[in-house]
Amino acid sequence: MKIEIIKCLQDNYSYMIIDEKTQIACVVDPSEAAPIINFLNGKKITLKYILNTHHHFDHIGGNIELKKKYNSEVVGFKGDRDRIPKIDTLLDDNQIWKRDNFEAKIYHIPGHTKGHIAFHFFNEKKIFTGDTLFSLGCGRIFEGTYNQMFSSLNRIKKLPGNTEIYCGHEYTLKNSDFCLANDSENTKLKEKIIKIKEKIKNNLPTLPTILSDELECNIFLKAKDVKSFSKLRDLKDNF
Repeated sequence: MKIEIIKCLQDNYSYMIIDEKTQIACVVDPSEAAPIINFLNGKKITLKYILNTHHHFDHIGGNIELKKKYNSEVVGFKGDRDRIPKIDTLLDDNQIWKRDNFEAKIYHIPGHTKGHIAFHFFNEKKIFTGDTLFSLGCGRIFEGTYNQMFSSLNRIKKLPGNTEIYCGHEYTLKNSDFCLANDSENTKLKEKIIKIKEKIKNNLPTLPTILSDELECNIFLKAKDVKSFSKLRDLKDNF
């Protein structure tokens, strides 16, 4: 399974998941159609599936045009059936989604939105977390509660430490400033920031990140309880 990172809008990432044997692909959270179409042009890749983590426009903006052009199957959470354009397949928490050679476990991880899900390709140890977990950060709480977001992050924390995390935005450097301000003695974090700045200097994505790194460096994942998490989230909102 090969993953291509496609930049969209200002700081969004969409991800093309390609089965190199069959040349069948999924795209995760197509913010807009044009960058996806540009990537596929001239390639013998069949875009068969569109996977949406949540309903926000910067994650589903390309759904309609891509489905029309490629006849792709739109996949998302059952609770967002009225909010995800052209949705075909309705997923539930803990369900195994299996099509062709793709297999992922679905995690309902509310907080950012009520219907947010993650796609965990457990055989490959890769998870697409949308706007719930970022590298060195987590999503704003728009529809859910602090309890929900804290619980959602804890679900992800329980995955194997070598799990690769693919997030919805390039927020890593901005997030690092907040982590450093609240965890200034963290040597591992300082080392990670050096690598982040080097990647950005070379115009490279800072993703994927590795869960074990996040557990050591992401201040939100180090919160011990909802109260401390809530305080951090409020501080970040005003940082």
